Amino acid sequence: MSTPSPLRISAALSAEYRARMMSVSHQVNFEEGARIFTEGGRADRFWIVRTGTVTLDVLVPGSKPAVIESLGAGELVGWSWLFPPFTWHFGAEAMTPVRTDEFDAAAVRMMMDADPAFGSAIGHWVGQVLAHRLLAARIRLLDLYAPHGSGSRL
Repeated sequence: MSTPSPLRISAALSAEYRARMMSVSHQVNFEEGARIFTEGGRADRFWIVRTGTVTLDVLVPGSKPAVIESLGAGELVGWSWLFPPFTWHFGAEAMTPVRTDEFDAAAVRMMMDADPAFGSAIGHWVGQVLAHRLLAARIRLLDLYAPHGSGSRL
């Protein structure tokens, strides 16, 4: 039996904190191929995938966006909502029909400010996701664009 990924909300947050988060969410669905957000856009919300697959991508000048990661059930879509200037660092697209729970970023930030322990738990979770996503982006871009053997894998 494998350990649940700390990147998934179910492993990252206590039941109490998950319930608190869910109290300010609503369900949003995306059709296959729908653009969820675009790099550089305003990051005023985020999602937790219920079902389906979302890909994260990065803009590449003169080419189509490069996919850097695929996300599934329980995973966070979007972390830029937590850090000023609140603009997306990646893009996201629904690769299959996707069901999500959507959260208003400002409401969650206010909850975090009101309860430092809750805020710390959310910040720690998003920090883990951020570190993972940046490493995934680095590895994927090295795979795509660096001469073979020129990059290191951490």
